[in-house]
Amino acid sequence: MKNSFRLKKYCLERKYLINKIMSENISVDLIYKYFPNLSEEQRRQFEALDALYHDWNAKINVISRKDIDNLYPHHVLHSLGIAKVINFRPGTSVMDIGTGGGFPGIPLAILFPEVKFHLVDSIGKKIRVANAVIEALGLKNAEAVHRNVIEEKGKFDFVVSRAVMDLSELYKLVKKNIAGKSTNALPNGIICLKGGDLAHEMAPFKKCSEVWNLSQYFDGEFFETKQVAYVMA
Repeated sequence: MKNSFRLKKYCLERKYLINKIMSENISVDLIYKYFPNLSEEQRRQFEALDALYHDWNAKINVISRKDIDNLYPHHVLHSLGIAKVINFRPGTSVMDIGTGGGFPGIPLAILFPEVKFHLVDSIGKKIRVANAVIEALGLKNAEAVHRNVIEEKGKFDFVVSRAVMDLSELYKLVKKNIAGKSTNALPNGIICLKGGDLAHEMAPFKKCSEVWNLSQYFDGEFFETKQVAYVMA
């Protein structure tokens, strides 16, 4: 009787999860909806993220365990919001500050295989996860290092981040790391994923910045308050 009850409970829970995924569109198909022209290799890499992050997150908490089932909309697609405002040219170099387990750097590295991504975080265990995911995916254009941004001496075309800190503070920290010569549609600078009212945060950069609402690119309540903020260096 106990085994029968457990099996029935398992089946009901699995059915609920499948229905949840289908109704909320939280599977990898969400990525294909907004980025339909992916290669087979890119599709394989995006599909692999689910198992990789579920496995690593059970060992090292890099994503809230309440939110791990929303990996694709809240983390992968959110990261790819940057790709809706800039199409990085081949050879571009990008530093991801405060990458945590690899966001936005890893999804962007999958999408832009000819762009170099340098992921940085001051917490070693998070970098361990990012490096493990990079290795498992076979990404040749990404690296993750355990380092405080203050110590970073490299030069990059762009610095990206996901709500790491106030833009003014971030600008002071990474201005030294942004290369002078620009080759992309946007001049070299900082591109951040942000949420909420940015008026105060963007005020010091009125003449050299731009903000895009992600709700104009992606459907869903989650993206209604999400933006991409750019500051020219």
